Amino acid sequence: MKQRLLIFLLSLTAIAMLAPAASAGDWAGKKVAYLGDSMTDPKHRAAKQHYWNYLDSLTGIEPRVYARSGYQWNGILQKAKEMQAAVGDSIDAIFIWAGTNDYNHSVPLGDFFTEQPDSVIVDGKMTRRLHREHVMTDSTFAGRINQVFSFLKHNFPDKQIILLTPIHRGYAAFNDHNIQPDENYANGQGLYIEDYVDVLKRGAALWAIPVIDLFSDSGLYPLEPRHDIYFYNSDNDRLHPNDRGHYRIALTIAARLNALPAVF
Repeated sequence: MKQRLLIFLLSLTAIAMLAPAASAGDWAGKKVAYLGDSMTDPKHRAAKQHYWNYLDSLTGIEPRVYARSGYQWNGILQKAKEMQAAVGDSIDAIFIWAGTNDYNHSVPLGDFFTEQPDSVIVDGKMTRRLHREHVMTDSTFAGRINQVFSFLKHNFPDKQIILLTPIHRGYAAFNDHNIQPDENYANGQGLYIEDYVDVLKRGAALWAIPVIDLFSDSGLYPLEPRHDIYFYNSDNDRLHPNDRGHYRIALTIAARLNALPAVF
């Protein structure tokens, strides 16, 4: 019995040694399209170097950036179409980082599916079962997520697609008409930023899309005054990371990429 167990364990070890392990090195030279909002937009002034610049240095990823400050997930669909028109099938992977503006603009969460009874054959017999269909609308957060993921899954079936969750939100005041309280204040729906993060993660699971959870794993917490070192301005912008913040984000992403293949 012990001999058979030893042989079994040795065989598992041999298989593990033969199996190629994913690593950040697998991403070297790969072309990645980044879809996002101000956190990704190269024109945003909060950082001279964005996380995708640092990922280029850390992993050798070649960035293709399609982002615009203020965009919500309905804008991400526009950027995805713009990206497709520009690069076609020449990219290797797609990263999406958005959702904080949907929270700030109090977009209703909505549902991913509608349900209704339908007839279906089960074990050779016609029976009635509940049947669900994806909600495709830009009026709810879940509907927007469905639209984006459906578009990407259909048009880029052989590409790696990765979702990045929003980071925590600090206070920001850009002008008299654009003052954004920190995340401890609910939005107009009575919801908090983590409610939107949870919906994003559920949507990614439903569409079989891996998640890098920057909300939890980046460690950035702008509500703590000593984390001012990672954000643009401690007085009026604790929302956008500065260069140091973007570098920390890039390190987090690079570490998580060790577990994800770049190409299939």
